Amino acid sequence: MIRKQLNESVAYLQSKGFDNPEIGIVLGTGLGKLADQIEDPIEAHYNHIPFFPLATVEFHSGKLIYGTLEGKKAVVMQGRFHLYEGYDFMDITYPIRVMHQLGIKKLFISNAAGAINLDYKEGDLMLIEDHINLQGGSPLAFKGVGQFGDRFTDMSEPYDVPMRQTLSKIAEQEEITLHRGVYVSVVGPQLETKAEYRMLKIIGADAVGMSTVPEVIVANHLNVPIIAVSVITDECNPDNLKPADIQRILKTAEAAEPKMVKLFRELIKTL
Repeated sequence: MIRKQLNESVAYLQSKGFDNPEIGIVLGTGLGKLADQIEDPIEAHYNHIPFFPLATVEFHSGKLIYGTLEGKKAVVMQGRFHLYEGYDFMDITYPIRVMHQLGIKKLFISNAAGAINLDYKEGDLMLIEDHINLQGGSPLAFKGVGQFGDRFTDMSEPYDVPMRQTLSKIAEQEEITLHRGVYVSVVGPQLETKAEYRMLKIIGADAVGMSTVPEVIVANHLNVPIIAVSVITDECNPDNLKPADIQRILKTAEAAEPKMVKLFRELIKTL
């Protein structure tokens, strides 16, 4: 069934002009402006793509954008899906499977995250080197998963090492602070308690969010190399925890976004 649905989704996008993109990009909360830099863009709204889920978060746009970025064909996912919206893992990762079938060779992911590591400050960036999945499930736990790749997908190095090394060098050259750390993904949508922040620090997390890990698991299953960057939007200090201000988090993400865009564009130049 999923194979048939994917074929229909891909056929629709190809009919719109989505032709063999090399790079797939997933844009996180408050991080949609990279899409504005796509040359000769072709847009496909999620509600027009057969079998595509619909973004329900008010600050996620809900469209795929195809075009050229730094001379490479790219497809950008402006608006992603989350467990906290009521979607299942198949819904959340369906766009990754679609982009893979369209032809992407690399996947770039961004997200907004809270700092567990208090050396990180609001507006900093973190290169994700590893992750912890606390979302209570797997996007590979379904019948027939073997038709897409190895059921027992290796996750010893889920984020591509050469791209990570290159991005670190670019950040140094551009004088952009780029921490390297572990991202933990939780269900949400509620923010964490003080005790939960303490627990996350104990288990080795540097930043926490509500996305990314399902997409990364599926991309690894499909053998698509991944680079992922978190924009640190708030500092989660359990000893001085303030009530969450979502509008402030969005403004912080928006202010830091040009740094992330710069890094992604410079990395694309090297590919």
